[in-house]
Amino acid sequence: MRRSAALLLGLVTPLALLTPVSAATAQAAGPRPAISWAPCPEDPATECGTLAVPIDWKRPSAGTFNVGVARHKATDPAARIGTLALGAGGPGESGVEAVLASPEIFSPEILRRFDIVGLDPRGTNRSHPVVCSTDLMAQAPDPLLKSQADFDRRLAYNERLRADCRARTGPLFDHVDSLSTAADLDAFRAALGEEKLSFWGGSYGTLLGQQYAERYPRRVRAFVLDSTMDHSLDTQSFMDTETWGAQDAFNEFVAWCDRDSRCLQHGQDVKALWKGLLTRADRGELPSPEQPDIKMTAFMLIDSAVGYFYTPASWLPFSELLAAFDSGGATPQGVLPLGSPMTDRTEEVTPNPVQITCEDFRLPVRDYREYSAHLRRMAKIAPDMRYNTLSFLPVISCLGQPDPIPNPQRHLRVRTDTPVLVVNSKHDPATVYPWAQSTARQLGRSGRLLTYEGWGHIAYRRGTCVTETVDSYLISQTLPARGASCPAVPSTDEANRVQELIAPRLPRTPGWTFPF
Repeated sequence: MRRSAALLLGLVTPLALLTPVSAATAQAAGPRPAISWAPCPEDPATECGTLAVPIDWKRPSAGTFNVGVARHKATDPAARIGTLALGAGGPGESGVEAVLASPEIFSPEILRRFDIVGLDPRGTNRSHPVVCSTDLMAQAPDPLLKSQADFDRRLAYNERLRADCRARTGPLFDHVDSLSTAADLDAFRAALGEEKLSFWGGSYGTLLGQQYAERYPRRVRAFVLDSTMDHSLDTQSFMDTETWGAQDAFNEFVAWCDRDSRCLQHGQDVKALWKGLLTRADRGELPSPEQPDIKMTAFMLIDSAVGYFYTPASWLPFSELLAAFDSGGATPQGVLPLGSPMTDRTEEVTPNPVQITCEDFRLPVRDYREYSAHLRRMAKIAPDMRYNTLSFLPVISCLGQPDPIPNPQRHLRVRTDTPVLVVNSKHDPATVYPWAQSTARQLGRSGRLLTYEGWGHIAYRRGTCVTETVDSYLISQTLPARGASCPAVPSTDEANRVQELIAPRLPRTPGWTFPF
């Protein structure tokens, strides 16, 4: 969501200037909307285009905007099965970019058998991104609140930011929920002339797949939810499960340090070292190794750890970062504290897809008393990590979001001919394993869970077992046995690249955003 900001900003057209489409005009356009395909500037082998869809699907005559779409055709047309739609993470990652990167993501057999297609979810990237004042986003208060006054200050800030983003974005601002994007995806399917879709979504993109399968079950051929969201959780359940995931990931890092001599803390008390760093951060005495004038807060330190836990390949760099914090020395090239604030304010506006989550998840907190109770409870769940920053950011960023939201949480009600395949790592700090178990239970007979026994966010390409099981399901609709699992394998560049392309964990933009 943070890549190519200048390109994204250049694509923004105030929706207030768009001409409403009458019902007669929409009817005259016929049942299949048109896409004018052209070679993508980034890769002529992939086609790019736009698709006009309603701003508000409940009032389709009120106006339209263009959704950016892409297609990478099957490399063997004679063996083509159909169309595989992608759901990228975020919120805020790009389905178009995922299609452009599909040769790096998918196995040759998937590329041979499917047209790979994707859209940028509404409110992001090439689909009229939500934008806000960069200066105002940089003024975001500390997400760790210490009093009712802090709580009230955050509510007031959120209200100012919402007003700013709405004014700069236009009417689409109030219609960027994933349920509306699912309707966009079905319009895309119709424009492609496909009766059914196959789907592979990663991280936040799984919510798009869930809601499409629920709303359009007869359009589902084979759907994969990799590292899934759980859209049934209330505020406490959301924060508690995420916090459990952070502590679990920390425990796995400590276990690696105990058994692997490459860890710079091998043979040491890692938990004691970590506790000492948090204490220094609480006192304002922990400078960033690369920017000594910046003092790391405990929140920034924990946020950095969560980012490094996205893949076991980052355990060694995280170990090097801890050593630099402990000694006050410099970090090796490329090893940075991911929680450091960013200070680049050269652009007047910044893409801010947080509103998507605020319209997908109602996560209310009444006051500081309730907020502090959440903190105390999470500290018991995660005695070393205290909390997961990914559990804080949606709750804090969406405080004060007016009710009702367009797409509040509920239990899934999916009835598809082919069960949906849910895939998840057992040790995932972002979309935690209990979410996959819960989603599979909600799907019932219309779902099947494949567990990867290892570590990392996004399970596809983490070993032959996961890759071949997913590919077999997509190609022949063959499901794994109930209770199936795949063994943990050493991390590979291939698997890490897929995670970076679908759900990257990058340094913060101004304000607090969150990638799942």
